[in-house]
Amino acid sequence: MTAYLGNPHVWQESWDRQQEAFLPDREARFAAMLEAVAATAEGPAPRVLDLAGGTGTISLRVLARFPGARVTVLDQDPVLMAIAEASLRERATVVDADLSDPGWRTKLPEEGFDAVLTATALHWLPAERVAALYGEVREVLRPGGIFVNADHMPEESLPTLSERLRGHARQEREARYAAGAATSWDQWWARAAADEFLGPRAVERERIYPRTRHSQEWTPPALWHVDALRVAGFAEAGVLWRGGTDAAVVGVR
Repeated sequence: MTAYLGNPHVWQESWDRQQEAFLPDREARFAAMLEAVAATAEGPAPRVLDLAGGTGTISLRVLARFPGARVTVLDQDPVLMAIAEASLRERATVVDADLSDPGWRTKLPEEGFDAVLTATALHWLPAERVAALYGEVREVLRPGGIFVNADHMPEESLPTLSERLRGHARQEREARYAAGAATSWDQWWARAAADEFLGPRAVERERIYPRTRHSQEWTPPALWHVDALRVAGFAEAGVLWRGGTDAAVVGVR
């Protein structure tokens, strides 16, 4: 019998709950993204690229807000992409591409996007690659299109407070894990590895992402990203949203 992903909505929900333990204001950044898309899209059916989109979390929210949107999800993680494909079905195109490779654009089904959106993903890439990627993203946007990157971006003028905020968030998260109120990152991946359908994809994921890669997180302040967007050629760049030590920066082509 061929294995299949039993109920993709359950896996999607479990991913959301696990992520919210790390990012209690996760939905707030998504809401800011969607407001920016609504304000800049040319019509009710925007073309959106969900960059490093994982399970399609952003795409699902885009489609709920803009039912006629043309959405592309780009990622490389075989486990998360399997959940995205099962959850989104024919409502979006899922593309397998490596953002560390400048050739990722050749995998896209189209360009001229109204918006490119990404969240808590690019901090795994080194500085020089993020800077180059910003220029590549600009090229897949239509004139006037927007790019939003929400990630860990501390406020450089508040180093002491930022450290205390991170420590407080860590204590809150550990308390939720201890009480069973949330699933940790490691617990979620262990459950995925034990699933009949996702298990083989988890093995493939280990090959693509060696454990050492996820120890190389790089989180410069928001100002670094704003400057990089300007250097990449965006006509406007700035902070769209701020929540504690996280922020969303936006570039307008």
